[in-house]
Amino acid sequence: MTKKVRIDKWLWAVRIYKTRGMAATACRKGKVIIDNLPVKPSRNVTLDEIINVKKPPVIFTYRIKGLPLKRLSAKLANECFKDLTPQEESDKLKVKELPGFGHRKRGDGRPTKKERRIIDKYNDHL
Repeated sequence: MTKKVRIDKWLWAVRIYKTRGMAATACRKGKVIIDNLPVKPSRNVTLDEIINVKKPPVIFTYRIKGLPLKRLSAKLANECFKDLTPQEESDKLKVKELPGFGHRKRGDGRPTKKERRIIDKYNDHL
């Protein structure tokens, strides 16, 4: 008999979302996709299913390798899934580290017109 776990509980247990409520909300909003279909929080998952999780600007892809019944430590949680996220998606997180993006230092003021154009150009590509 194959063990099954609810998708919202699995996302919380392997630390993809901080709380189970956040995982359930993401499911309801269509940000969790299995087999190219958005899923409800009550959907059961099984081993070797592939899950897509939209956390803008990145869409993460995971393969289920374990079905924990309770929240695990970060080290153990990594053993319950395999990250299949393409490198292009992971690189989107690094864009924030480029100069002109992300957090501005206190006292730097508003972006200049040139910086604003660069920011707008970047946001149009997302």
